[in-house]
Amino acid sequence: MGLFDFVKAAGAKVFGKSPRDDDDDAEGVVKPLRQHLKDHGIDPASIRTRFERGVLVVEGSVPDQDTREKAILVLGNIAGVGKVDDRLTVGRAASTSSFANVRAGSSSTAPAPKAGGVQDVGHASAGGNGGWTSKTYTVKKGDTLSEIAQEQLGKASRYQEIFEMNRPMLKDPDKIYPGQVLRLPQR
Repeated sequence: MGLFDFVKAAGAKVFGKSPRDDDDDAEGVVKPLRQHLKDHGIDPASIRTRFERGVLVVEGSVPDQDTREKAILVLGNIAGVGKVDDRLTVGRAASTSSFANVRAGSSSTAPAPKAGGVQDVGHASAGGNGGWTSKTYTVKKGDTLSEIAQEQLGKASRYQEIFEMNRPMLKDPDKIYPGQVLRLPQR
């Protein structure tokens, strides 16, 4: 669990207008987020989202750590989303009543990545919900997956691992954009 920073102006355009805190239950905000998760192969049935003071709060449960990490990155890489508060649990269903009892700021905070920077999010776990198993990298202008692989993993040929790890968010290894946050495999 943690608070993750994203580049608010970068990412998929899923909203007709910029979301506001009072839009959390509006069809124009919740429905596009749920559809975006579905489009990326993630079942949103046990995931709840809302905006709280400009932060996208993501609660509920997912079947495994890989799905958790993908869900947070898929939702964070949306234009209009600058911060995501990861309150997802792995492997157990969260009851709807537990959503009402969660207060703002109840999760730990992971340091924000800078463009072209790596963020070790493995320490951002709390309450035994499992820490992130991967690091993240924020794409900067001019980056390619092979350059990122060379710089971060020591071999340009490992670009395919980065691509696979970020599918289906990435559909083509040549189509990444500045501000996009990607997962990286272990070195």
